[in-house]
This record gives sequence, structure tokens and C-alpha cells, in this order.
Amino acid sequence: MTASGYALPAHPLAPADASVQSYARLAGILGVITLVAGGFGEAYAPSRIIVSGDAAATARNILAMESLFRWGFAAYLVEALCDAGLTMAFWVLVRPVHRNLAMLMVVMRIISTCGFGSAEMLYFAALSTLQSAQQLTGLQPAQVDALAFTLVKTSGFGQALFGMFYGVANLIFGWLLYRSAFLPRILGVGMGIVGIAFIVRAFLLVLAPAFASPLLLVVAGIAFPALTLWLLVKGVDVAKWRERAALANS
Repeated sequence: MTASGYALPAHPLAPADASVQSYARLAGILGVITLVAGGFGEAYAPSRIIVSGDAAATARNILAMESLFRWGFAAYLVEALCDAGLTMAFWVLVRPVHRNLAMLMVVMRIISTCGFGSAEMLYFAALSTLQSAQQLTGLQPAQVDALAFTLVKTSGFGQALFGMFYGVANLIFGWLLYRSAFLPRILGVGMGIVGIAFIVRAFLLVLAPAFASPLLLVVAGIAFPALTLWLLVKGVDVAKWRERAALANS
């Protein structure tokens, strides 16, 4: 309502405005599930099963720990579903800052999730390859083990390669958070660094594999949990979000 008594027309972001804090909480909840499911499916389970440089030992572990292998993959599926939800929630939160860049972030996250999923299929194919060894009559047992191990390694490379798109998405997301004013700037800086780390590692895997250490991604283990905790506990400054939304549609 204006001073003259006339009501202002609702801007296009008004529906989200009424529940933006709910989206922040949703992002926090999905973030927690992502951390737990991803930690189990992408870190714990593979670390128990995969033996670096040893195809035979890895093959034995896959068959001996089939239940862990399957549960690890199921955890990844949960993480992927949460990632889709996070993409939507992040879009709602940051679109008042710059709508087109927010959409680019969404596109990059979608490409990353789909590409990562394709790479994960290769990982799961290692189990079916080993279980179908009797049908692979032209191959010796050691060759079947090597084939399964190659699928696992190719899967890991594919995951890291599509991490480049995830990195670009986080770099954009970090910039939008930094400019938002309704979330702490340090969270934007952290997510921006995460983005750079993923991009750099993806290119190092192609150009200089010896330097593509997973330690480059350690910052992700700090920045994303911090963002998740903030969204879950504090959420966004709704008044400032409304100001940005109004400015974006003025």
C-alpha cells in the first residue's frame, strides 16, 4: 500500500517471497541429507571396496561386499535426488540477485548431476560385469577383473570431469551469495573457492594428472557444511531478500 492509499501490484517473485525462509530451511535439510548420503556412497563405501592399483583385490571386495556396494550406490541415488531439490531451492534463494546468472547456475548443476549419474552407472556396471564372468567366455578371470576395475576407474574420472560443471555452478552461486546482502558474504566466498577448486582439478586431470589431488577439494568439506548449517539454523534475512526482489522487478 502506498502513501496515497493505492496498492502496489504484486511483483513476479511475490509467491516465493512469502515462503523464502521455507526454501532456505529446505535447502538446509537437503544439504544435511546430501552430506550423509554422499559421505557414505561416494567416500566410505568406495574406500572399503576399491584397492588402488589392484584389480584382483578390488574385484574380490566387490563380490564379497556386494551389500555394501549396493547400499553405497543407493546412497548416491538419494544424494542425486537431494541435489535436484537443492538446485531448485538455490534458484529461489538467489534469483533476485541476478536472474540470468541464477538460471545459468541451474543449467550447470543439471549438467553436472546428469553427467555424474552417467559416470556412476559405469561404477555399478563393475558388479554386473563380475557377476557375468561365466558368460564372458572369451576372457580369463584376470581379464574380467581388469575390465571391472577399468569401469570403476573410468567412473571416477567421469565423476571428476563433470565436477567441472559443478565447479562453475558453485562459482556463480558463490558470486550471487556474495552480492546478495541477505546471506553472509563469507559463505559466498567459500562457495566460490569450492567452485574454483573443482574447475582446477577437472583440468588437472586432463592436463597434469599427477597434480590432480583430491586434497584440492578439502575446502568443499568446510564451505558446504557451513552454508548448510546457516540455512538450517538462521535462514536468510527476509527483509533484505524482499528488497532485492523488489529491486529486481522495479
